[in-house]
Amino acid sequence: MKRHSNIYNKICEYANIVNAHSKAKRDKSHYSAVKRIDNSPEEYLRIVEMLLKYKEYRVSKYKTQKIIDKGKERELSKLPYFPDRIIQWAILLQTEHVFLSVLTNFTCASLKNRGIHYASKLLDKYMLNKEETKYCLKIDIKKFYPNINHEILKQLLRKKFKDKDLLWLFDSIVDSVDGEIGIPIGSYLSQYFANYYLAWFDHWLKEECSCKFVVRYMDDVVILHHDKHFLHDLKRKMDEYLELNLKLKIKDNWQVFPTEIRGIDFVGYRHFYGYKLLRKTTAKRYKRKMLNIKKKISIKYKLSKSDLHSISSYKGWLDWCDSYRLKEKYKPKIGG
Repeated sequence: MKRHSNIYNKICEYANIVNAHSKAKRDKSHYSAVKRIDNSPEEYLRIVEMLLKYKEYRVSKYKTQKIIDKGKERELSKLPYFPDRIIQWAILLQTEHVFLSVLTNFTCASLKNRGIHYASKLLDKYMLNKEETKYCLKIDIKKFYPNINHEILKQLLRKKFKDKDLLWLFDSIVDSVDGEIGIPIGSYLSQYFANYYLAWFDHWLKEECSCKFVVRYMDDVVILHHDKHFLHDLKRKMDEYLELNLKLKIKDNWQVFPTEIRGIDFVGYRHFYGYKLLRKTTAKRYKRKMLNIKKKISIKYKLSKSDLHSISSYKGWLDWCDSYRLKEKYKPKIGG
């Protein structure tokens, strides 16, 4: 396995840091930190260069907030824009290709061109083979981000990187979270660390367990097979692999079920043979929201930016599935 070196110096180059700031500030030009740096870019970006060059960088304190995501409480952790987010971008500009080289073609989430629709289309493609995809094993890894083991992650990073200075920087970022486990949800580099952490599990499924029909969307995994007994046995093997190698556990809500009867609820859609529907909970929210907007329109009430954003957002979801009747029945008529 090829290990990469001579990367840290490229990260430290001023031109790379300028590029990192340019990428990091996209859609964030209203941030006070971005405005401050843009008023005197060389002054601030030279500081970043020196922090890295002389290895004086220390990860800043995370700012945390709790959110409700799909009914679950999650803790988001963000670092200051300067110097941390710029530095994480500078790292990824020189290392992203290495992370991506390890990932399988069924690894999705937080990757360019590998989002929800990529995962959904991949599952659709698998389901064209009806005979081989009669049963589905669906699992979710328990508290994935909070349970990523620091020492295991650092050892995995050493499988692909041998640049000592870069490994020092990776270790500093990994260990910036107190304790021996957990990486912050919301940190840009964490998304790559998380996918990389499970990359070896992905290869094990594909190469040692001979799983042909797999999609992983971060910690949600769908595996299709013609034999339900194979999937039950695979689940037991997965339990052993994850515990032994990654110190992770599968949530108790795992299921093996007939694909044709139930369809597969995954990445916001219900996938069936030959067609795809919006997830039931999303469809209910869509109906409620559009009925409320229609009511506003009927009484000549001005729609808010939030209303307009909802119309556009739901249209995006509906355009990717078989939803003509649902869309026509509930879509509001604006203008005219």
